[in-house]
Amino acid sequence: MARIREAVPHRVPPQATTSGRSGGEDGVVSLRGASVRVGGRTLWSGVDLEVGAGELTAVLGPNGAGKSTLIKVLLGILPATTGEVRVLGDVPGRAGHRIGYLPQRRTFDPSLRIRGVDVVRMGLDGDRWGVPLPMPVRFSARRRAARDRMAEVIELVGAGAYAHRPIGECSGGQQQRLLIAQALVRAPELLLLDEPLDSLDLSHQGAVVAVIGRICREQGISVMMVAHDVNPILPWLDRVVYIAEGRAATGPPQQVITTQTLSRLYGTTAEVLHAGDGRLVVVGTGHGTAGEGGHAHHPRSG
Repeated sequence: MARIREAVPHRVPPQATTSGRSGGEDGVVSLRGASVRVGGRTLWSGVDLEVGAGELTAVLGPNGAGKSTLIKVLLGILPATTGEVRVLGDVPGRAGHRIGYLPQRRTFDPSLRIRGVDVVRMGLDGDRWGVPLPMPVRFSARRRAARDRMAEVIELVGAGAYAHRPIGECSGGQQQRLLIAQALVRAPELLLLDEPLDSLDLSHQGAVVAVIGRICREQGISVMMVAHDVNPILPWLDRVVYIAEGRAATGPPQQVITTQTLSRLYGTTAEVLHAGDGRLVVVGTGHGTAGEGGHAHHPRSG
């Protein structure tokens, strides 16, 4: 964790509070009084959020709270029940070509022979049917541009050494890097990541987080990621959306992940402790003592 901290450039903390909108006026993601119902149940309500360009935001909370549902609302897959939601200045679903999306972790059969570079290419032409055919000469410039772009993002995520291996032979961390490259290949302005650290060991978590943080800082891409544990990403975070018991708090992590704020969300005492190694631990919610801002949650999120 110390190595990651040293790699983070100085950032001016975003101006935000846990009780209202934050950030600038022209947010990449903007929610005002948003709520969502699924199956007759309100998962969360009253969410106010502004995410600016080049900011990294974590979506935290216990299992089943509606973290992944928030990502689906931003993608336009699910509608908000009330309130206003804007993504890149438009209603959700209308700016899909400007958004990169990494769904919850996929597993690849070890015998799968498709190469990592081909997985990345699916981010460019994966919406087309069949096997790609050779391009006519008049399309050679487009082909070169696509090849150059794939090489660029593969280098960006540090996957050049194994991009031409079969994806099934790559480690979990290597596969995640290639999938992040796939989400980046169309040069998105917003990157939505649903549990990108799930099932990775601590060393691979740190490596993937460093890639995501560097992309956010150096490329100016806004990143929103669902996470079970805030600790690996804490040094990189600009803001947090913490969802619990149908309520949400948004703002800088030092304002949201506090005893007062989490106790209000959970409706019971939730004490935030600072461990000697710098980790945040939350106790008193009935969810454990390590993980999402403290909680140990290993099942899939809601």
